[in-house]
Amino acid sequence: MKRICCILILLVGSLHAAMTKAQPLRLAVAANAQFVIKALQADFKNRTGIETEVILGSSGNLANQIKNGAPFDVFLSADMDFPNNLDKAGFGAARPIEYALGSLIVCSRTLPSVKNWRELLADGKSGKVAIANPLLAPYGKAAEEALRHYKLWDAVKPTLVMGGSISQVNTYLTTGVAAIGFTTEALIYEYPGKNKLQWERVDEKVYGKIRQGMLILSHAKSGNYERALKFCSYVSSPAAKKILKQFGYRLS
Repeated sequence: MKRICCILILLVGSLHAAMTKAQPLRLAVAANAQFVIKALQADFKNRTGIETEVILGSSGNLANQIKNGAPFDVFLSADMDFPNNLDKAGFGAARPIEYALGSLIVCSRTLPSVKNWRELLADGKSGKVAIANPLLAPYGKAAEEALRHYKLWDAVKPTLVMGGSISQVNTYLTTGVAAIGFTTEALIYEYPGKNKLQWERVDEKVYGKIRQGMLILSHAKSGNYERALKFCSYVSSPAAKKILKQFGYRLS
């Protein structure tokens, strides 16, 4: 009887280990990285064989989900504030790290040019202006900072279309719902109609650095911690940095 019990315990343990091993690494990813993360996932799997599952959203919404118990293993935020705050609140399993610097652009599919975007916005003749919610999305916060720097915030307020995440802003821009908007440079390297997009980089001196942060979450300790470590190590590797650069990110 004792031998049967031992065998059952071993079988249950093996089954639990197999189920744990079969679970993909769950990545909560800020919407600005919706394009580059696909390339990173593919390269990471090719190098390690590890499956990953991505959940996209604004950095703020994802941080709130993590606080409410969402079973994510790694958080890739569009800033360092959300990862740092989560870590201080006890949701981190390792110190947050900065993995890239984001680039803010002005973009349009419907306007013939955005070279003089400041004049267009000042005149109020550009049509609807899309930005991500500054409270939830670091790219939206950067857009507001840039607009305030150029004293354009009050001028564009009546025409603002605010997206819940940068991916929603991208939809507004690529479908023409908004005539002009502020988004991540990564859009230019993935959007199938990129040749139809008019865009200009916003001077990086007029907004705070978009320091993209990564945090291994405490949930990873339930079975995915080692794989989470491998993923974070990969994102910091030359191979991943090359991909990030190809998608318009700068390296810190």
